[in-house]
Amino acid sequence: MPDTANTYLPAIPLQQRLKPYAFAVALGVLIIFHMVGFWGLMFSGDPEKFQRLTPMNLLLTNTLLFAFHARWNTAFVVFAFVVMLAGFLAEVVGVHTGLLFGDYTYGEALGTKLFGVPLLIGVNWLMLVYTTGHLVNQTRLHWLAKALLAALLMVGLDFFMEPVAVRFDFWDWQGSRIPLSNYAGWLGLSFLLQVYFQRVAIYKQNRLAPYVYLVQVVFFIRRGSGKQYGCSAHLPPPAT
Repeated sequence: MPDTANTYLPAIPLQQRLKPYAFAVALGVLIIFHMVGFWGLMFSGDPEKFQRLTPMNLLLTNTLLFAFHARWNTAFVVFAFVVMLAGFLAEVVGVHTGLLFGDYTYGEALGTKLFGVPLLIGVNWLMLVYTTGHLVNQTRLHWLAKALLAALLMVGLDFFMEPVAVRFDFWDWQGSRIPLSNYAGWLGLSFLLQVYFQRVAIYKQNRLAPYVYLVQVVFFIRRGSGKQYGCSAHLPPPAT
Protein backbone atom coordinates (compact mmCIF):
# COMPACT_ATOMS: atom_id res chain seq x y z
CA MET A 1 0.00 0.00 0.00
CA PRO A 2 1.52 3.36 -1.04
CA ASP A 3 2.57 5.77 1.66
CA THR A 4 0.40 8.87 1.43
CA ALA A 5 1.13 10.31 4.84
CA ASN A 6 3.46 13.00 3.49
CA THR A 7 1.61 13.71 0.28
CA TYR A 8 0.41 17.34 0.19
CA LEU A 9 0.23 20.35 -2.06
CA PRO A 10 2.82 23.02 -1.17
CA ALA A 11 1.38 26.27 0.15
CA ILE A 12 1.38 29.10 -2.36
CA PRO A 13 2.82 32.31 -0.90
CA LEU A 14 0.30 35.12 -0.55
CA GLN A 15 2.35 37.35 -2.85
CA GLN A 16 2.08 34.84 -5.69
CA ARG A 17 -1.64 34.33 -5.12
CA LEU A 18 -2.28 38.07 -5.35
CA LYS A 19 0.02 38.68 -8.33
CA PRO A 20 -2.66 37.97 -11.00
CA TYR A 21 -4.78 40.74 -9.53
CA ALA A 22 -2.02 43.35 -9.14
CA PHE A 23 -2.58 45.03 -12.49
CA ALA A 24 -6.35 45.32 -12.05
CA VAL A 25 -5.90 46.74 -8.56
CA ALA A 26 -3.30 49.29 -9.70
CA LEU A 27 -5.45 50.41 -12.62
CA GLY A 28 -8.49 50.67 -10.36
CA VAL A 29 -6.59 52.81 -7.85
CA LEU A 30 -5.31 55.03 -10.65
CA ILE A 31 -8.79 55.61 -12.06
CA ILE A 32 -10.41 56.14 -8.66
CA PHE A 33 -7.82 58.73 -7.61
CA HIS A 34 -8.34 60.68 -10.82
CA MET A 35 -12.12 60.52 -10.48
CA VAL A 36 -11.94 61.74 -6.89
CA GLY A 37 -9.55 64.48 -7.95
CA PHE A 38 -11.92 65.62 -10.68
CA TRP A 39 -14.83 65.75 -8.26
CA GLY A 40 -12.80 67.48 -5.57
CA LEU A 41 -11.47 70.22 -7.82
CA MET A 42 -14.66 70.86 -9.74
CA PHE A 43 -17.59 70.09 -7.42
CA SER A 44 -16.49 69.74 -3.79
CA GLY A 45 -16.73 73.43 -2.98
CA ASP A 46 -13.24 73.26 -1.44
CA PRO A 47 -10.84 72.82 -4.39
CA GLU A 48 -7.89 74.20 -2.40
CA LYS A 49 -7.97 71.14 -0.15
CA PHE A 50 -7.67 68.77 -3.09
CA GLN A 51 -5.22 71.04 -4.86
CA ARG A 52 -2.74 70.65 -1.99
CA LEU A 53 -2.77 66.89 -2.54
CA THR A 54 -1.43 67.11 -6.09
CA PRO A 55 2.18 66.25 -5.08
CA MET A 56 0.93 63.14 -3.29
CA ASN A 57 -1.00 62.11 -6.39
CA LEU A 58 2.06 62.53 -8.57
CA LEU A 59 4.10 60.34 -6.24
CA LEU A 60 1.34 57.72 -6.05
CA THR A 61 0.97 57.60 -9.83
CA ASN A 62 4.69 57.11 -10.29
CA THR A 63 4.84 54.47 -7.57
CA LEU A 64 2.13 52.46 -9.32
CA LEU A 65 3.71 53.01 -12.73
CA PHE A 66 7.24 51.98 -11.85
CA ALA A 67 6.08 49.08 -9.71
CA PHE A 68 5.31 47.44 -13.07
CA HIS A 69 8.72 48.20 -14.55
CA ALA A 70 10.85 45.08 -14.78
CA ARG A 71 14.65 44.88 -14.86
CA TRP A 72 15.85 47.79 -12.78
CA ASN A 73 19.35 47.71 -14.22
CA THR A 74 21.98 50.42 -14.31
CA ALA A 75 20.87 51.63 -17.74
CA PHE A 76 17.35 52.28 -16.48
CA VAL A 77 18.51 54.09 -13.34
CA VAL A 78 20.77 56.32 -15.45
CA PHE A 79 17.94 56.92 -17.94
CA ALA A 80 15.53 57.94 -15.17
CA PHE A 81 18.08 60.27 -13.59
CA VAL A 82 19.02 61.93 -16.88
CA VAL A 83 15.40 62.55 -17.89
CA MET A 84 14.44 63.97 -14.49
CA LEU A 85 17.52 66.20 -14.41
CA ALA A 86 17.06 67.39 -17.99
CA GLY A 87 13.39 68.22 -17.40
CA PHE A 88 14.11 70.03 -14.15
CA LEU A 89 17.02 72.06 -15.54
CA ALA A 90 15.00 73.01 -18.62
CA GLU A 91 12.32 74.39 -16.32
CA VAL A 92 14.91 76.31 -14.31
CA VAL A 93 16.22 77.89 -17.51
CA GLY A 94 12.66 78.63 -18.62
CA VAL A 95 11.62 80.26 -15.36
CA HIS A 96 14.71 82.47 -15.05
CA THR A 97 15.33 83.43 -18.68
CA GLY A 98 12.09 82.99 -20.62
CA LEU A 99 13.93 80.76 -23.05
CA LEU A 100 12.60 77.38 -24.22
CA PHE A 101 8.97 77.86 -23.11
CA GLY A 102 8.31 81.57 -22.52
CA ASP A 103 7.86 83.80 -19.49
CA TYR A 104 6.15 81.94 -16.65
CA THR A 105 6.46 81.39 -12.91
CA TYR A 106 5.41 78.51 -10.70
CA GLY A 107 2.87 78.89 -7.92
CA GLU A 108 2.82 77.10 -4.58
CA ALA A 109 0.51 74.18 -5.39
CA LEU A 110 3.19 71.78 -6.60
CA GLY A 111 5.19 71.68 -3.40
CA THR A 112 8.77 72.49 -2.45
CA LYS A 113 10.74 74.45 -5.04
CA LEU A 114 14.42 74.74 -5.88
CA PHE A 115 15.56 77.68 -8.02
CA GLY A 116 11.90 78.57 -8.48
CA VAL A 117 10.90 75.15 -9.87
CA PRO A 118 9.01 72.44 -7.93
CA LEU A 119 11.26 69.47 -7.27
CA LEU A 120 8.57 67.08 -8.50
CA ILE A 121 8.64 68.54 -12.00
CA GLY A 122 11.55 66.28 -12.91
CA VAL A 123 9.51 63.27 -11.83
CA ASN A 124 6.66 64.48 -14.02
CA TRP A 125 8.95 64.73 -17.05
CA LEU A 126 10.12 61.17 -16.47
CA MET A 127 6.57 59.89 -16.19
CA LEU A 128 5.47 61.57 -19.42
CA VAL A 129 8.50 60.47 -21.44
CA TYR A 130 8.20 56.92 -20.13
CA THR A 131 4.44 56.51 -20.67
CA THR A 132 4.27 58.04 -24.15
CA GLY A 133 7.37 56.09 -25.18
CA HIS A 134 5.70 52.86 -24.14
CA LEU A 135 2.49 53.83 -25.89
CA VAL A 136 4.12 54.41 -29.30
CA ASN A 137 6.21 51.27 -28.95
CA GLN A 138 3.02 49.35 -29.62
CA THR A 139 3.31 50.50 -33.24
CA ARG A 140 5.67 49.17 -35.92
CA LEU A 141 7.08 52.54 -36.88
CA HIS A 142 10.76 53.30 -37.28
CA TRP A 143 12.32 54.32 -33.97
CA LEU A 144 12.76 57.92 -35.12
CA ALA A 145 9.10 58.13 -36.10
CA LYS A 146 8.17 56.67 -32.72
CA ALA A 147 10.20 59.38 -30.99
CA LEU A 148 8.42 62.11 -32.94
CA LEU A 149 4.97 60.60 -32.35
CA ALA A 150 5.62 60.26 -28.61
CA ALA A 151 6.77 63.89 -28.46
CA LEU A 152 3.57 64.95 -30.21
CA LEU A 153 1.55 62.97 -27.67
CA MET A 154 3.28 64.91 -24.91
CA VAL A 155 2.42 68.20 -26.59
CA GLY A 156 -1.15 66.95 -27.03
CA LEU A 157 -1.46 66.29 -23.32
CA ASP A 158 -0.04 69.73 -22.67
CA PHE A 159 -2.76 71.23 -24.83
CA PHE A 160 -5.48 69.73 -22.65
CA MET A 161 -3.71 70.90 -19.50
CA GLU A 162 -3.83 74.52 -20.62
CA PRO A 163 -7.34 75.54 -19.46
CA VAL A 164 -6.78 74.53 -15.84
CA ALA A 165 -3.23 75.48 -14.86
CA VAL A 166 -3.54 79.09 -13.77
CA ARG A 167 -6.78 78.63 -11.85
CA PHE A 168 -5.25 76.05 -9.54
CA ASP A 169 -2.02 78.00 -8.92
CA PHE A 170 0.33 75.58 -10.61
CA TRP A 171 1.99 78.40 -12.55
CA ASP A 172 1.19 81.65 -14.32
CA TRP A 173 2.16 83.13 -17.66
CA GLN A 174 3.22 86.71 -18.18
CA GLY A 175 0.25 88.54 -19.65
CA SER A 176 -1.91 85.43 -19.07
CA ARG A 177 -1.24 84.29 -22.62
CA ILE A 178 0.63 81.19 -23.64
CA PRO A 179 3.28 81.85 -26.33
CA LEU A 180 3.91 79.61 -29.31
CA SER A 181 7.44 79.15 -28.00
CA ASN A 182 5.96 77.01 -25.23
CA TYR A 183 4.77 74.42 -27.71
CA ALA A 184 7.99 74.62 -29.75
CA GLY A 185 10.15 74.21 -26.65
CA TRP A 186 7.98 71.42 -25.31
CA LEU A 187 8.13 69.56 -28.64
CA GLY A 188 11.89 70.02 -29.04
CA LEU A 189 12.86 68.81 -25.58
CA SER A 190 10.31 66.00 -25.65
CA PHE A 191 11.68 64.77 -28.98
CA LEU A 192 15.27 64.69 -27.70
CA LEU A 193 14.23 62.74 -24.60
CA GLN A 194 12.14 60.36 -26.69
CA VAL A 195 15.12 59.67 -28.95
CA TYR A 196 17.01 58.76 -25.79
CA PHE A 197 14.16 56.48 -24.71
CA GLN A 198 14.11 54.71 -28.06
CA ARG A 199 17.86 54.11 -28.21
CA VAL A 200 18.68 53.28 -24.59
CA ALA A 201 18.97 49.61 -23.65
CA ILE A 202 16.19 49.38 -21.08
CA TYR A 203 13.21 47.06 -20.75
CA LYS A 204 10.27 48.67 -22.54
CA GLN A 205 7.23 46.61 -21.62
CA ASN A 206 5.08 48.11 -18.88
CA ARG A 207 1.39 47.19 -18.95
CA LEU A 208 0.33 50.17 -16.87
CA ALA A 209 2.24 52.87 -18.80
CA PRO A 210 -0.29 53.49 -21.61
CA TYR A 211 -3.14 53.68 -19.10
CA VAL A 212 -1.35 56.29 -17.00
CA TYR A 213 -1.15 58.51 -20.06
CA LEU A 214 -4.71 57.83 -21.24
CA VAL A 215 -6.26 58.41 -17.80
CA GLN A 216 -4.59 61.80 -17.62
CA VAL A 217 -5.80 62.77 -21.09
CA VAL A 218 -9.37 61.85 -20.20
CA PHE A 219 -9.10 63.69 -16.89
CA PHE A 220 -7.86 66.94 -18.42
CA ILE A 221 -10.31 66.81 -21.33
CA ARG A 222 -13.19 66.48 -18.87
CA ARG A 223 -11.90 69.12 -16.50
CA GLY A 224 -10.97 71.50 -19.29
CA SER A 225 -14.35 71.10 -20.97
CA GLY A 226 -16.18 72.28 -17.86
CA LYS A 227 -14.69 75.76 -17.71
CA GLN A 228 -11.99 77.60 -19.60
CA TYR A 229 -9.21 79.02 -17.47
CA GLY A 230 -5.60 80.12 -17.89
CA CYS A 231 -2.83 78.13 -19.44
CA SER A 232 0.61 76.46 -19.39
CA ALA A 233 2.38 73.29 -20.33
CA HIS A 234 3.88 71.74 -17.24
CA LEU A 235 1.03 70.32 -15.20
CA PRO A 236 1.57 67.02 -13.36
CA PRO A 237 -1.17 64.49 -12.64
CA PRO A 238 -4.28 65.88 -10.99
CA ALA A 239 -4.82 66.30 -7.30
CA THR A 240 -6.95 63.92 -5.29
